[in-house]
Amino acid sequence: MAAIEALNDSNGLSKSAIAKHIESTYGDLPETHATLLAHHLNMMKNTSELVLVKNNYMKPNPNAPPKKGRGRPPKAKTPLSPSTVSSPPKPRGVQDRRFPCSRSL
Repeated sequence: MAAIEALNDSNGLSKSAIAKHIESTYGDLPETHATLLAHHLNMMKNTSELVLVKNNYMKPNPNAPPKKGRGRPPKAKTPLSPSTVSSPPKPRGVQDRRFPCSRSL
């Protein structure tokens, strides 16, 4: 995040530009730096701390509307009291022909 704030490019920064800035700032880095950087950039992208636009990372616009979730939200479940005993689940599968369900004719 400090690299993006320090370079402050309006088009965002590529992964390689961020890596070069970190290397020039901190000097000797471990061999796994590229993997760690990619992991942390993806985590920050998933938590909406960064936005990826055309392979460039940038800080999100504070005036932009928040992202909406996909699909319909699940129904709220009503909690059952501990004294309530639930009935066993209904059996699933094909019904046996010898025992048809009772229908009124």
